[in-house]
Amino acid sequence: MAELSCPLVCPEGGRAVRRLLVFLVVVAGLLAGAAAWWVHQPLPVRAGAAGQPLELSIEPGTAPRGVAKAVVEAGVQVPPELLFWWFRLSGQSRKIRAGSYEMAPGSTPLGLLTMLVRGEEAMRTVTLVEGWTFTQVLDALSKAEQLKPETRGLTPDQIMNLLGRPGQFAEGRFFPDTYTYAKGSSDVAVLRRALHAMDRHLDAAWAARRPDTPLKTPQDALILASIVEKETGRASDRAMVAAVFINRLRIGMLLQTDPTVIYGLGPRFDGNLRRRDLLADTPYNTYTRAGLPPTPIAMPGRASLMAVAQPAATRALYFVARGDGSSQFSATLEEHNRAVNKYQRGQ
Repeated sequence: MAELSCPLVCPEGGRAVRRLLVFLVVVAGLLAGAAAWWVHQPLPVRAGAAGQPLELSIEPGTAPRGVAKAVVEAGVQVPPELLFWWFRLSGQSRKIRAGSYEMAPGSTPLGLLTMLVRGEEAMRTVTLVEGWTFTQVLDALSKAEQLKPETRGLTPDQIMNLLGRPGQFAEGRFFPDTYTYAKGSSDVAVLRRALHAMDRHLDAAWAARRPDTPLKTPQDALILASIVEKETGRASDRAMVAAVFINRLRIGMLLQTDPTVIYGLGPRFDGNLRRRDLLADTPYNTYTRAGLPPTPIAMPGRASLMAVAQPAATRALYFVARGDGSSQFSATLEEHNRAVNKYQRGQ
């Protein structure tokens, strides 16, 4: 019986293979198209979370599969395996960074991955205000959203030790500014940034000081700048206020500034500064003690630092509030008494 022979690929078989290849190409195209469409679609979230940012925390060392699981646990209603394969196929799964994130409403798979790869953590801000004391700084940090209170219960000296500045006073050593931080950061980290910022601004001011200044050290400049910060009611008067105190220091005259007395009274100050307070001697009473107080009394801003470094050219030794936020400056006690009668006593 004769054997049937067939070419290497039978026509029927060749057509079947071609049809299969076409089918696979079509399926692959559809899958690619579906994937391209999906990565741009908003991720569905659990009921009750719509319209709200989802909080997502990725711990260091978390594998891509664990990241996908964390996303689902945060509230995304997508199979974790789907997210895992999206991370894998994107080629960026190993670039995902640990951190605390917020997924905005309407986030897409592409947007989610981009955020995780770039490390765009959820940020918060805390503002430290010019003229605040260290107690007020700590109070603001304790109330800051999502900031770990690692300084809670510590004394100022313990905090400075923690910051690597043993023996340095805390008052006035932190620069007033608005600081951003990632959710879950430590208040120590914010304080460290504020500390280094004050170092930079104080160094810059000291480098720009007038050569005839009676101030001996950068610390002297910081202390006086804190007084200027508390005494200045209008920004345009700041260099004049600084000049008055510089002139007094130069001739050995008492500074006689109320804010230092108030600082020395501490919790005993009830908002009303009395004559007996001005006579009660403390290290901060500049009515009874010559020179600068032992430490700053608040946080000075950059303008006050520069005013102390470069005070106005004036012979003024006195100033009195006019009642509108500005001050009247005088070179002699006689002129000052007339200004006091006019602006304080209405005479």
